[in-house]
Amino acid sequence: MSYKVDFKNVEQVGLESSPVAPALAGLRANEARYFWNKYKHEYVTEPASERPELVAYVDDVLSERDLKIQSKPLEVSQFEVEGTKWTYVFYESGLAINVMYALDPEGKRAVGFKLSDGMEVPAELADKFKFARQKSKLAGTIRGSYFKIKQEH
Repeated sequence: MSYKVDFKNVEQVGLESSPVAPALAGLRANEARYFWNKYKHEYVTEPASERPELVAYVDDVLSERDLKIQSKPLEVSQFEVEGTKWTYVFYESGLAINVMYALDPEGKRAVGFKLSDGMEVPAELADKFKFARQKSKLAGTIRGSYFKIKQEH
């Protein structure tokens, strides 16, 4: 069942099994607020179990860097705004991954990693990325990193 993310009243719908569920819900709400403010796009997630092809797509993109996320995927989202396809996976560990993929081959294509407040850096990312910090009213301190996508996906 899909869930329209509320960024005014943060809810843990679909994320309850995460040990950092309140922070992960805040991170998801922070993303929803960004897309609403920038594009007037309503952010909707679905259980990862209902959309395994989205998890597989993100896994395929991560394979560019020989990355395999060990945590269980809980929620996913995919949508297109202004010529860019966005795919999100929210993991039980508190990790959120987004794939920003411009439909124009000359456009921007990247993978973003965001760590929920209170979670450790996953071992599979620890030695490969440095994480910058940002403050969020909804999510506390978010640590993030990214890499540019070089192949077609």
